[in-house]
Amino acid sequence: MATYVMKRYEMKYLLNAQQTAFLKERLAGHMEKDKYGMTSIASLYYDTPGSKLIRASIEKPEFKEKIRLRSYGLATDESPVYLELKRKAYGIVYKRRVKSNIPDVESFLAGDDDILADGQISREITAFRDFYKTLVPACLIIYDRTAYLEPDGDLRLTIDHRPRYRMDDLSLKSSMNGIPLLDNGWTILEIKVQDAMPLWLTEILSEGRIYKCSFSKYGEAYRRQVLGSRTALTQRPLLGKTA
Repeated sequence: MATYVMKRYEMKYLLNAQQTAFLKERLAGHMEKDKYGMTSIASLYYDTPGSKLIRASIEKPEFKEKIRLRSYGLATDESPVYLELKRKAYGIVYKRRVKSNIPDVESFLAGDDDILADGQISREITAFRDFYKTLVPACLIIYDRTAYLEPDGDLRLTIDHRPRYRMDDLSLKSSMNGIPLLDNGWTILEIKVQDAMPLWLTEILSEGRIYKCSFSKYGEAYRRQVLGSRTALTQRPLLGKTA
């Protein structure tokens, strides 16, 4: 069973349609789309019955963690899915990930014998499961992602279109439909890098008035569905000259 580990800085931005078009145009010559093009991704977040993980996360602590099961496109019992343990501490994101299938992951999260591969990553995921004891499907997040890579570099950039969610029908196998998380035309930009952001990208963000923000897809869904509130999309100045 394949295992993966990642450590990097992740920065998030909310973009309107004009900013998204501007950014895509300016990335030409600096970054390339990955070989998959636009990909529909579904992430099923697990939480305790009392929503302990997401309630802690939206308080914006220095350390937070979450666990999710991710599929690329609509899943089946036989298709590969990825169980991911994601932790953020002092601005650095650590992600542990194992490749599996839905029946095995469901069995594992229900507390059955460890079906994950041997090794440190599997031990960390198992320890997380055992610490929280009961983990249940809580929220399904879906979006259409285009990823960009820096040739011969570690910089990765993703743009998520049509982010949406469900808090019922929590299955990766049923559909890719959901309730919109953002107003029409808005996207989520994520910049992922192991070291400093390159100067050319900093200049593009500044020119496009693209500003870093704090935004969690699962957190936003929880605020809307459970708390009855939502993130305000700040009306940023249009590109170009201002009065």
